[in-house]
Amino acid sequence: MNRRKSTIIYLVMLSGALLLLTARCSKLTEKPTDFVGPANFYNTPSQIESAFTASMDVLYGGWTFYDWYNYPQVFGNDDQVNGGDLVIGEDFGNDCWSKHYVAIANLNPAIKALLDGKLTTTSQEDQDILMAQARFLRGWNYFMLVRYYGDVPLITEETDPTSTEITRAPIAEVYDFIINDLTFATQKLPVAWSGDQRARPAMDAAKTLLAKVYITMAGYPVNDPSNYVKARDLAKAVIDAGNYSLTPDINKVFALESEFGPEFMWSFHNSQEEYVIEPQIFLPGEMAGGWGDVTPEKLWADAFPDEPRKSAYLLLDDPWFGTGTTYVDWGNNAPFLKKYLYDTPENMEKNVSYECQPIIRYADALLLFAEAENQVNGPTQAACDAVNQIINRATGGVPNPLDPLFTTSMSKQEFDDAVIQQRSWELCFEYDRWFDICRKRILDKVTDPDYGQNFSPNDYLMPIPQKDLRLNKNLTQNPGYNNPNGK
Repeated sequence: MNRRKSTIIYLVMLSGALLLLTARCSKLTEKPTDFVGPANFYNTPSQIESAFTASMDVLYGGWTFYDWYNYPQVFGNDDQVNGGDLVIGEDFGNDCWSKHYVAIANLNPAIKALLDGKLTTTSQEDQDILMAQARFLRGWNYFMLVRYYGDVPLITEETDPTSTEITRAPIAEVYDFIINDLTFATQKLPVAWSGDQRARPAMDAAKTLLAKVYITMAGYPVNDPSNYVKARDLAKAVIDAGNYSLTPDINKVFALESEFGPEFMWSFHNSQEEYVIEPQIFLPGEMAGGWGDVTPEKLWADAFPDEPRKSAYLLLDDPWFGTGTTYVDWGNNAPFLKKYLYDTPENMEKNVSYECQPIIRYADALLLFAEAENQVNGPTQAACDAVNQIINRATGGVPNPLDPLFTTSMSKQEFDDAVIQQRSWELCFEYDRWFDICRKRILDKVTDPDYGQNFSPNDYLMPIPQKDLRLNKNLTQNPGYNNPNGK
């Protein structure tokens, strides 16, 4: 989705403040007729769509949250990024909680307007497509929240957000809500978008996201393996549809010309009108004044197989500026990240990048299918073929003993371990690894041995923010973290 400025969030906040002021000032009897708020705003498709933009802007809108790869606050404790030590303070993840709920607060009034039939001049088909986009985004936000925090407040279009009765809904209830939202999206989103709408999520993106929901529910903390069948069938439907495919050349996967296909199913798109963050966050100081804020963990980078994919995804040397240097010369003990450095050297020198950030890729659909198929039927040829597409691209078709092809002679556990490792390499730094670690319950096995003594099973969930606990006495805290209310 493209980033454009939106005033929806400010309108919502302003309307709430003015309504509160009116309620307290009994002498005010005038009834304004030109006030713009949620009750009289969402009357056209463009107004509904502005809520979608606002919901993404709060998460990807330029040094907001996901746009700058906020690993220190949320994903710093996976085994890919450098710096995590499994010391999780009580304020860890506060922005994650608040920003996702602001995004949801932008979506709920738009959903309510559609349910209330406010778009009287818009066809039902077009209203369904608008609703599908809104529920896709809301489902995605709640999927992120439930994996971070477990039980979370379920704020819907019918909820009074000022109520003191809001509590944390059980994980099972949250997942039911997510499934309902995403199922609707799989039924009503178009197969494809065209023109300037190509950045929007289409049907296969919803199916892949729902497959990921089911495969997550098959593992920790829901632990219902029957969901593997549902995940497999959805991922297979995406594969069989043939609307997406792997970008053949590993060096072109993240190139600017690949942003609308064939592999990227849903991404956050930058543009020349507006871009999100400077590429310096990923660049070493020796190149374009880089800051090098986000770098891979040395143990993980050392274990990454030497193959074309490594040089396509990790910055091992200088491919642009003619210095002839490598990461060793830059004084770093590990490579830098290259996935988000495919813009031109000229733009990087200007502190500009128009590269999009993927949220769902076709490679993920292949890996989801392979994992789920193996869990249902063992390492079938279909499961092997799905992963081997990715490996053959990664190796350039050259056999690599460090990254071997999958075979049906593997045991179910060997296959599962290998596909999770393949996800770590292929989807690195795309906000997937932490969730894979959590659902497979392997944090103690993959964390840096230097920090192993800091591990606790409580680390799989982040703390509920202290300020929310103080404001709402009905909220409870996750195990292992302080609650100012004693709950």
